[in-house]
Amino acid sequence: MSDDVNLHLFQAYGIEVEYMIVDAETFAIRPLCDQVLKAIAGTYVGDVEFEELAWSNELVLHVIELKTNGPRPLLRGLSAALHADLRRIDGILAEHGARLMPSGTHPFMDPLLETTLWPHDYSPVYEAFDRIFSCKGHGWSNLQSVHINLPFADDEEFGRLHAAIRVALPILPALSASTPIMDGKIAPHLDQRLAVYRSNARAVPSVSGRVVPEQVFDHDSYQKDLLQRIYRDIAKHDPEGILQEEWLNARGAIARFDRMAIEIRILDSQECPTADHAMCALVIHLVRALVEERWSTLDQQKSWPVDPLADVFDAVVKDGDRALIENLDFLALFGQRERGPMTAGELWRVLRAELAPDVDTEVAEAMRVMTDEGPLARRILKRVGADPTHEDLVGLCRELSSCLVENRQLR
Repeated sequence: MSDDVNLHLFQAYGIEVEYMIVDAETFAIRPLCDQVLKAIAGTYVGDVEFEELAWSNELVLHVIELKTNGPRPLLRGLSAALHADLRRIDGILAEHGARLMPSGTHPFMDPLLETTLWPHDYSPVYEAFDRIFSCKGHGWSNLQSVHINLPFADDEEFGRLHAAIRVALPILPALSASTPIMDGKIAPHLDQRLAVYRSNARAVPSVSGRVVPEQVFDHDSYQKDLLQRIYRDIAKHDPEGILQEEWLNARGAIARFDRMAIEIRILDSQECPTADHAMCALVIHLVRALVEERWSTLDQQKSWPVDPLADVFDAVVKDGDRALIENLDFLALFGQRERGPMTAGELWRVLRAELAPDVDTEVAEAMRVMTDEGPLARRILKRVGADPTHEDLVGLCRELSSCLVENRQLR
């Protein structure tokens, strides 16, 4: 995250949020990201930078990403900065009869017919992904996520941070799930984006593993035991070595030693900047409490192999806040052994109260909504019912886009 001096734990944060571009009337996806960036830069570019934020392209042409322009020492003010830039982008898109839409997936996009890959700079990388994995599918072309980048200064800090993030990952979808609809119908998982994400790289299974990272807690082990295995497995599909980079790793959190940060990648985009801000703040406070050994020791956190963590993760991907966590040893990592078994939603309500983040009033209220009323996916289902029509889904899209431009939550 820094080219000059390595930042220490929790000294700064890098936040990335993806949004989809849709038709202003039909809400079908519109591949216009390059036109938005060109409107600012005057030519086709992959990103444009402003004082607080930067805008950039993604794999597909109907998705645009807003991110902090470098490490941000405080999250305070993030939602206002995102909101201002989103309104500016909406103004550009209005000239094309389009607008932005939030949440983690488009509810009725057909990726086989509607996917358009980014055609400009960096396209050889995207073409390689498409050749190997076929990107005309939901997990590649129909997704919008939020990434949190947390810095570390050295191997010791990396080990502490990676241990904490690994045990936090399984419960994050209970907070962030926003994707209960896919292909125009209610999906079998509350977080269907992550359900599909798990099988994105089935041609080379080691690329994503079980999403929860392995027990590797220093640079050399990470390279030898994790990255080199992925590079070997993909080599026969990628003879030119285009993809042999750290970002090929598709686990739910990946080490970026090139910028000395761990990137948490499994969070669904929410309906408005304040909700994204609230989600990021809660996740960061949780990880920090684990790093500080508030409820469990570093050795206890390191001791967890992948499979039991991934089992909890899979259950939470399916049922979100209503997933029952019966593993008392896992609950003990958060100081909740005596209260268990408990649902993931109950756990988050307890954690929000114990963490008590110092945030602005509107962010605190967004946290309360997400933990007390359920994640966005749950609120979407309450809105559209068990068997929504296409008109119902268009109405949902319209409401979500209004939430985004007005910076309010779906209630």
